[in-house]
Amino acid sequence: MRIAGLASGMDIESMVKDLMRAERMPLDKLKQKKQFLEWQRDDYRALNTKMLSFRDKLANLKLTPNYRARTVTSSNDTYVSATVTSGASQASYSISKVEQLASAAVRVGGTLTEIDNSKIDPAKSLFDQQDVLNMIDVWKDGVVETKNLNGKKGDKILSLNLGPDEKLQIPNEISVKVNGQTLKVVTDREPTSGEVKIENGELKFGVELSQDSTVKVEYALESKTKSINTKENDVALGGWNLGVSSISTLSLTFTGEGVSGTYILGEEKDGIAQLINADGDAGDGPLKIGEINLATGVITFEGFGADGKDGIPPNTEIEATFTQNYSSFGINTQTSKGEIQETIFMTGNDTLNNVIRKVNDSSAGVTMYYDSFANQVSLTRKETGDYKDGAGNEITVSGNFLLKTLNFEKSSETGGQNAMFTINGLSTERSTNTFQMSGVTFTIKQIFNKDNVDIQPISISIANDTNQVFENIKAFVTQYNELIAEINGKLNEERYRSYKPLTDDEREELSDKQQEKWEEMAKSGLLKGDPVLSSVLTNMRLDMSSVVETNGLFKQLATIGIKTTANYLEGGKLEIDEAKLKEAIEKDPQSVENLFRGDGTTSDRGVVHRLYDTVDAAMKKLQERAGRATSTNQQFTIGRELDNVDKGITRFEQKMKLTEDRYWRQFTAMEKAIQKANQQSMYLMQQFGGL
Repeated sequence: MRIAGLASGMDIESMVKDLMRAERMPLDKLKQKKQFLEWQRDDYRALNTKMLSFRDKLANLKLTPNYRARTVTSSNDTYVSATVTSGASQASYSISKVEQLASAAVRVGGTLTEIDNSKIDPAKSLFDQQDVLNMIDVWKDGVVETKNLNGKKGDKILSLNLGPDEKLQIPNEISVKVNGQTLKVVTDREPTSGEVKIENGELKFGVELSQDSTVKVEYALESKTKSINTKENDVALGGWNLGVSSISTLSLTFTGEGVSGTYILGEEKDGIAQLINADGDAGDGPLKIGEINLATGVITFEGFGADGKDGIPPNTEIEATFTQNYSSFGINTQTSKGEIQETIFMTGNDTLNNVIRKVNDSSAGVTMYYDSFANQVSLTRKETGDYKDGAGNEITVSGNFLLKTLNFEKSSETGGQNAMFTINGLSTERSTNTFQMSGVTFTIKQIFNKDNVDIQPISISIANDTNQVFENIKAFVTQYNELIAEINGKLNEERYRSYKPLTDDEREELSDKQQEKWEEMAKSGLLKGDPVLSSVLTNMRLDMSSVVETNGLFKQLATIGIKTTANYLEGGKLEIDEAKLKEAIEKDPQSVENLFRGDGTTSDRGVVHRLYDTVDAAMKKLQERAGRATSTNQQFTIGRELDNVDKGITRFEQKMKLTEDRYWRQFTAMEKAIQKANQQSMYLMQQFGGL
């Protein structure tokens, strides 16, 4: 803080401020130059963004669908409808007869066997409903496992990495999927393509795996063993989750200092089974060690203490060998891609809803459905068409759950037929009711003329969609005019040279509205007469008026009704004679297409390709001048100028600081001199006054 003027009585601070204002004028000019450069950079970038949008439009206009739009009509949509793509040729089709529609194969199971009129609950576990359903010979003892293996390129064998005591329940009771595709499991021969063989705990594939293959394997073990040691616990172990549901058998062996014994499942009530001594003799432990929730596999221990409440002593090894209630069934389907064999596993905790979801999500390609009113389950192929095997079936099932519980054992299959029809005099078939021919998608909806029903043949006609092509060209011209207007506006914008960017002092004297108006005037005309913009505008006009060799009727845009407006002040905007353009599209659509998107290299190069090259070159020049939002200043011309101006501002501000310090030192010296002179004057006055 400086306090001056006490001796001289002058407002030194104001004087220094006024002097510095004069000294700072070159600095203000540098800051104004920086602001001009930033505004100019932003204007270039805004134009570049508009050019990018137009270039994207041009890239799209290089594609044939913009000029080959087709329309399709059916003489009777009630029986046959159709849609069309741009690749379809102009043609007409006549469907004179539809003898049958394509349908999917359906297999319906019999009524579910229910005991004592008890209804099945599809949301309740199947094991808990054994008293309701026929579940004889469905459940087996084992453990269902799922593993995901990673295959490398060239692999033909992958190991399941089974433990030393782990054995597969049934070698072919396994599901193997490679990258989501189900493989057929074979046991009596070497596998071929699409097959896998299980041998000594290894998967042997018919063909080599590709790089980074994901192999998902689901199988059943005879039993599984897990172990845990309580030495890691500060207190005695109070419980253990085996991580397996629907426990069917369990053997727990305890080994430790003063602790031993084997415990098995005892009395069970409401899904909770007691864990009792296998020999019926306590030995070093109690007759009962705890209990297990069979549904969740969670063990709760009581302990080895005299009162049975002390838990398990530390450093005790516990080994559990167990199985669960599980089952599996197979669904084989014949599809357009060949036969699919799907093996699906379920456990006692699964509900009918769970099983239905597993089937529907599998690669078997069927939809399982349970109807509570009919009390039946059905299997429906997701794919229509006739893909029957030698026995006349598309869906075959195996496993007691499907055969006996869901009563598919005596079911018969219906459906699974192709659509049969006559088109342009040819009798043919398709596996679906919706099919494609030569870019036309037909949908057959009803049977007709099969039994001498007098219905006129259905005519399907494909013609040019003149209106769509016209709208595409019109949209292009509109966007072209918008870009032309934007560039012209910047080239001819008025420049108000007396309006400079506001300094900080000037801003303080103006209101927000006045500042906004001032800046609007100062920003105006920054790109006036810019050579890059003038060049791109000239080249675009030349591109639009150029002659294109199309081998057709039309070689210039003017010949199809697109020409420059008569008002030269509009800077080359285009106008469309709509009637003439539509007539040209109808008369010679190929010539119109070639005029726009001809991909030649010289005189046969279309207008769109020429414009694309012109706009792309201009964008690169603008990027060299103004960069992108992600560019650093050193990567474009204006950025380098801004860096130089910033350096100049930094140097000048340092100089201003030194200059201001010098002024203060000078005024301070003056104050000291005046004070000294005043002191001398006072001294003399005192001396004279004493005479």
